[in-house]
Formats: sequence, C-alpha cells, structure tokens
Amino acid sequence: MLKAFYQEEFVEAGCDEAGRGCLAGPVFAAAVILPNDFEHPELNDSKQLTEAKRYDLRSFIEQHALAWAVGVVDNVEIDAINILNASFLAMHRAVEQLSKQPGFLIIDGNRFKKYKDLSHACVVKGDAKFYSIAAASILAKTYRDDFMSQIHEEFPHYDWSSNKGYPTTKHRNGIKKFGPTKYHRMSFTLLPSQLELNF
Repeated sequence: MLKAFYQEEFVEAGCDEAGRGCLAGPVFAAAVILPNDFEHPELNDSKQLTEAKRYDLRSFIEQHALAWAVGVVDNVEIDAINILNASFLAMHRAVEQLSKQPGFLIIDGNRFKKYKDLSHACVVKGDAKFYSIAAASILAKTYRDDFMSQIHEEFPHYDWSSNKGYPTTKHRNGIKKFGPTKYHRMSFTLLPSQLELNF
C-alpha cells in the first residue's frame, strides 16, 4: 500500500521524470501535490501499469490533485548539460509551474539538486512507495509518450510510436539506415561501436 505523504508539517509535492534512458526526445518531469486523504487502489509506479491504465489514472490524478505540472528539457539542452542535470532541471521546471507552491519535495531516486530554498527527500523506488511520486511518474510518462507519438509522424523510420525513443533494435536500425534526427541526443551512444556511422 502506498503512503499518502513523507512528512506532515509542510505541503508536499512528489516529483518524478521519464525518458532518461532514451536516445531521442526530451526528458519530461512532473510535480504533483495530492490531498492528504488521496488514495487509489491501482495507482503505482507507471512502469508496472498498462498504457491504457496509465491514461485512465492520468485523468483521475489531474481531477483530484491539488496542483500538478509538467516540465520539459529538450535533447539540445540534454546534450549541453548532461542527462542527470537535465532530469533535475525538468523537475525544477515542473515545481516552478505548480499553481500551489509546496513547502517540501519528495523525489524519486537517490539524487537531486536543491530547488530554491525548499527542503527535499530522495526516495529510491519512491514511485512504488508514495502516491504523489507514483502520480508524477504517470504524468511524466504519459505526456512524454504523447510527445514521442507526435514526432513519430514527422520521422516514422525510428518506430517512436512504439519504443518512445528507447534504444530498441528498430530504433537503432533506423539510425543506422537514416542517421540521427534533430530530436536525437548526440551526446548519447546512438549505435553500438560495431554499427557506428560517420555522421
């Protein structure tokens, strides 16, 4: 059973990101403030849910959250500042856009760059422990999936509608045949060394 909050003194926002391990597209992050009595029997880490269930839960979260927001850092920024810093920046951007400002953040994972003067706690596998982080994981994942499905229309050779930018065989075969696009992260190893191209 997931917990409603980490601490009770301050208004708390849960944060998570999606897309760190992808070869293409932005990293998305979400920040969510839920009521203290929030619960949902099916809400869990987004990776444990079907795509249809994630979208059902997204609607429920958006209707019941006290505040929610999504932050985005594109592939050009990722290449400039690295994926770890980009993940932190995406979370900062999400928190910044919240209509209600929190007094405390709980972050999925083991590292975070402090946002302004807000206290925070990092929780490993937090999306399987706290409702607000699980909710953030669902928003980050579904909004990122929407974006990747949209840019798939522009560049259909990489199968982004299915792989969402992750390094699948079809995605790598697309890179090998057609080269990288403006959405690829050029600081990442796009192809294993035996397949490398001279771009």
